[in-house]
Amino acid sequence: MVNWSSLNTVFLDMDGTLLDLHFDNHFWLEHLPLRYAEQHNLAPQEAKDRLIPMIMAERGSLNWYCTDYWSERLNLDITALKAEVGERIGYRPHVVEFLQTLKAGRLHSVIVTNCHPDPLALKLERTGLADHVEGIVSSHQFGKAKEDPEFWQDLQNAVPYNPASTLMVDDSLPVLESARRAGIGQCLAILAPDSQQAPRPAHSEIPGIRHFDEILPGLRRQQSLQSAR
Repeated sequence: MVNWSSLNTVFLDMDGTLLDLHFDNHFWLEHLPLRYAEQHNLAPQEAKDRLIPMIMAERGSLNWYCTDYWSERLNLDITALKAEVGERIGYRPHVVEFLQTLKAGRLHSVIVTNCHPDPLALKLERTGLADHVEGIVSSHQFGKAKEDPEFWQDLQNAVPYNPASTLMVDDSLPVLESARRAGIGQCLAILAPDSQQAPRPAHSEIPGIRHFDEILPGLRRQQSLQSAR
């Protein structure tokens, strides 16, 4: 599923890949509509009916992920509201073990996320995730989401890498398809990004896993082979 022997770099999405997407789904689908309803004296369902189409219209763009954009548009402090449910932020299964194994194998591991810097800081504070990787890049640094073809050239300038010897792990198929078009050698989909939802079906062209324990044995075998040489 993953050819570890050909890799030097592993790019990792954060939300839905390393961290449980339940936090973000709960925030956007439940907590934000509740606070929006309170602000505008609406019924909760009425708030959802107003908000969800507004949010979905920005899907795939940088605005979709931008805390500043939604704070201004909705006249709410999105970062502060996210902190209200910050106890829901947490790792997906086997993530820390996987990251530690990557580091032991001397693979260059970098988080490449569409998360805005403000909620990113909240998530790093809650999880200590930064201690387990060599770098973190937010697409907001470039003003382009990962879905944008030009994102990958900007990433190349910021974090030099060889696309052919790079793995991209993400729960978003549009992002993975964008990475493949940019020449990323291997792509892997996360099929169970939200612990409270059923896994997604596998993609016909991009291999997928539910959790990292499915690929840990292969990574460890490759490390053992390297150590034996």
